[in-house]
Amino acid sequence: MKIEGRNQVLEALKNNVTINKLIIDKNYITRKDEIISLAKRSKLKIEFLPKKVMDNMSETGHHQGYIAETVDFQYCDIDDILAHAKANNHDAFVVLLDGIEDPHNFGAIIRTCECAGVDGIIIPKMRACQVNETVVRTSAGAISNMRIARVTNLKEAIDKLKEEGLWIYVAETGGENIYKQNLTGPVGIVVGSEGNGVKQSIRTYCDGIVTLPLYGSVNSLNASVATAIVIYEILRQREEK
Repeated sequence: MKIEGRNQVLEALKNNVTINKLIIDKNYITRKDEIISLAKRSKLKIEFLPKKVMDNMSETGHHQGYIAETVDFQYCDIDDILAHAKANNHDAFVVLLDGIEDPHNFGAIIRTCECAGVDGIIIPKMRACQVNETVVRTSAGAISNMRIARVTNLKEAIDKLKEEGLWIYVAETGGENIYKQNLTGPVGIVVGSEGNGVKQSIRTYCDGIVTLPLYGSVNSLNASVATAIVIYEILRQREEK
């Protein structure tokens, strides 16, 4: 897998992501550059290539002169997510994605979760976007600090979270106004796919549905935007608790 872009590569280096080779625009050889300094300090292999060559190598088209060739993204276990909450002495906060397919939405959700201090994200192995170059790029480096678990069965993941004391809510239309729902305490939020929302089998399995009020003529929000609003409403309630 490739990590592309200055900020993304810099975050990967700072967070000790395993990098097999770092490729940098050859015009940057003489530049005083934090990325080059960190790479040399870590004794990473650096290859300086012409920009045109890097353009052909790029998966995203936005390498900004930096491409890091890494091992595939290392998913974690649900236990790692819960352990992070315990280690930081706060109620667990987990986001579950039920069939998010757009890598830009997935990357944006990762970025919001990292900024908001969400303990981790859980995704299904099938019929959903996995971590790829576009997701890494869109997350703007946040993925280097985010725990993501990939599971075969989302229901079983929800069962495990409930056993650990989390209340699991679906975020979509048709539920209780989110601003009237108490979302303090250990919580998991399920966000559905861009077109179909959360599957009925998952929806009925959760503890409730929370809904963002809409006052315009459009009846839905972009998945990543809606997720961000829900996440920060939970943070607001926690801070006021």
